[in-house]
Amino acid sequence: MSDTTTDQGIPAPEGASDLIDTDYTIGQDNIETRIGPFGMDIHNPVFLISGLSIVAFVFYALALPEQAAGFFGWLRPALTSTFDWVFLLSANVFVIFCLALIVLPVGKVRLGGAEATPDYTYIGWFAMLFAAGMGIGLMFFGVLEPVYHMAISEPLGVASPIAEDGTIIAANVAAAREMGLAATIYHWGLHPWAIYAVVALALALFSYNKGLPLTIRSAFYPIFGERIWGWTGHVIDTLAVFATLFGLATSLGFGAQQANAGLEHVFGIPMNTTVQVLLITFITAIALVSVLRGLDGGVKVLSEINMVIAAVLLLFVFFAAGAVTILTDFGAGMVAYVKDIVPLSNPFGREDTGYMQGWTAFYWAWWISWSPFVGMFIARVSRGRTVREFVICVLLIPSMVCVLWMATFGGAAIDQVLTDPAASAVKAQVIDSYNPPISLFAMLEGLPLSSITSVIAIVLVIVFFVTSSDSGSLVIDTITAGGKVDAPVPQRVFWCVFEGAVAIVLLLGGGLGALQAMVISTGLPFTFVLLLMCWAIWKGLLAERRV
Repeated sequence: MSDTTTDQGIPAPEGASDLIDTDYTIGQDNIETRIGPFGMDIHNPVFLISGLSIVAFVFYALALPEQAAGFFGWLRPALTSTFDWVFLLSANVFVIFCLALIVLPVGKVRLGGAEATPDYTYIGWFAMLFAAGMGIGLMFFGVLEPVYHMAISEPLGVASPIAEDGTIIAANVAAAREMGLAATIYHWGLHPWAIYAVVALALALFSYNKGLPLTIRSAFYPIFGERIWGWTGHVIDTLAVFATLFGLATSLGFGAQQANAGLEHVFGIPMNTTVQVLLITFITAIALVSVLRGLDGGVKVLSEINMVIAAVLLLFVFFAAGAVTILTDFGAGMVAYVKDIVPLSNPFGREDTGYMQGWTAFYWAWWISWSPFVGMFIARVSRGRTVREFVICVLLIPSMVCVLWMATFGGAAIDQVLTDPAASAVKAQVIDSYNPPISLFAMLEGLPLSSITSVIAIVLVIVFFVTSSDSGSLVIDTITAGGKVDAPVPQRVFWCVFEGAVAIVLLLGGGLGALQAMVISTGLPFTFVLLLMCWAIWKGLLAERRV
């Protein structure tokens, strides 16, 4: 049996655990070099294939920008209209699988061995989970999505309450308001967190309990056996790198556009790709500093700062927009979500294809693309938890916080639109002109102290931006180092720079459409990886001791 704790920084299981007997030694396929003070410890061939492929992609997008823009413009609708049913069905499987783990006896298995204890407190754990998992997305879509679904996308055929002349159709208000929130909660509730939970649980189980490297291929040992150390595993890990990089690039693109929109709104700085490129470059430089400080000194500190700022902004909007109204929206949205989760999850015979293909299929592809990054990050900070505790905390509690966020920001925006459509900045930006990056600041404009809260929102977007880039660099570096979590720092610097470069190239080569197209194209093949992962998790849990 190989000593898998050597050279990877992961502790051996504590207490009873079902270690896997393998002759593989972590790093045995790695290429180690040293040039002066700089060292490299890269997995062959995952690092080389991933790095060279991404370099080729960047070169293509820069050399042929018009052709690239046309290709990206075609790719997203082609994939979502053809494979929407794959994304929806798969996401349903992940939710059912996670809920089953909560109630079945295997939920008693402890990650890290029968006597393992948690490495982080609940507060530190949740802070890192939220900052890395959905920070930029919550900021970008918190106002935009509830208003858009209420007024334009009409999910499940619920009619808009706003007539073409801008007047309110009173008979449609209640149903549209509830559906706007329910359709948003569906995208930010159980389904995305189930996707993250599957990957995180697989990585934690097979690394902390089975003694395998902390990399995606390890989860497939029960299915492929020793073949995971060969090309079967190389393909899985390379797909994970592609999915993670393009998922991160999409989030960084959203973050850059929203930060730019806030700077224009508050300080008059123009909204254009030049400013966004400068923002990505500047924030990537900040992320490099955090990368050099490591997980505890960089990501953890920034995540906890972010949680405090986000909580302050959430509480301000909650009370400034009217606590009673927000709580009413929260309750009504949750009831509608529970009532309509089955029809919203149905992939067949739908007439609301704009909602299902344009939003849901894209979201599930995005979450799946993010899942290696967020899953590995959650796994690294979740040692010592039981499977039941892990799934409840990763699936249910974050879902409720996301619901509260959407009900607060989305509910406040919906209230502004329906109370006085003619004067609503949200209506002007979301419904009339569809300007997503400015939607948050348009909502804050309708509340007191908007000049202060808008600056706070800009800071929050930027710090979320930094933590995502930093965390993503750590995760991609671990995969491309063959599961080593303490590989040389220059490798993390390389991937941090590359994440920013890919986000810049995609923005220049087609804007948000290009970012979204690449997320879907990488998320589709990785969907099947996650489905196989559920089977592997089940087989792995059955062999573990339950405490």
